[in-house]
Amino acid sequence: MPKKPSQRLVVDASVARASGGADATYPTSKHCRDFLDVVRKICHQIVMSPDIAAEWDRHQSHWARTWRVSMVARKKLCRVNPSGDTELQDRVVGVAAGDSQREAMLKDYHLIEAALATDQCIASLDDTARDLFARAARQVKELRGVAWVNPSLPDEQPIPWLAGGARPEKTRLLGSRPET
Repeated sequence: MPKKPSQRLVVDASVARASGGADATYPTSKHCRDFLDVVRKICHQIVMSPDIAAEWDRHQSHWARTWRVSMVARKKLCRVNPSGDTELQDRVVGVAAGDSQREAMLKDYHLIEAALATDQCIASLDDTARDLFARAARQVKELRGVAWVNPSLPDEQPIPWLAGGARPEKTRLLGSRPET
């Protein structure tokens, strides 16, 4: 039997914070838990830079902490330390339409850095950041191939996407998002 395809996924702490245990009834909590559970079952890896790990440490739910420990035990945690390309960061946040957008982009830029250093896949609940980075992708070609999925939105079919290998489908790419 062929091995299922595996990707290295950058999972934002927003997903870790929202994920609930087996008794969770709130839809976002269930969707995030199910998403992380499928990541583990399919043997995808999660990407942790020092900034992402620190954010998880501050915000992860009890269930997510247990899940993360199980991923470490399975050797499914990919540690990265992105180079800190300040020229690229300046070009990305330079697209912002004002200080509040620039601050929002800087707050989540570590997700972009980690994605660019691995398989270019991000899972996050932050649609505002996704839209800002998608707008930047129109001018910054390095962002165009980054796939972004929101695990709490069933219409995005995050579970089938994971099961299919979490490939960077065109509709998920920052460079293919329609203007909002």
